[in-house]
Amino acid sequence: MSDTEPADLAASPVRLTAWVHGHVQGVGFRWATRTKALDFGLVGFASNYPDGRVLVVAEGREDATDALLAWLRSGDTPGRVDTVVDSVTGPRGGYDGFDTR
Repeated sequence: MSDTEPADLAASPVRLTAWVHGHVQGVGFRWATRTKALDFGLVGFASNYPDGRVLVVAEGREDATDALLAWLRSGDTPGRVDTVVDSVTGPRGGYDGFDTR
């Protein structure tokens, strides 16, 4: 294994899908998530669901999606996050910026 391999892996694009449970609607959660995602150089969206969850889909460097996921779980978000159920897959593309739906 070379010294550059971990950095190369961190630069690999991935897709983070995170279902955020808690009191995360009507508190500025999606807008704050958008701000953080853009700060990390990610593209994707955050969308409210009728059952009170927020779906966050973010694509970009793996280290950036890891940072966004850590923020989602940090307790520093607007509202109250009880649980984050996440998965990481290969990117699908097709996003331009970060949208709040």
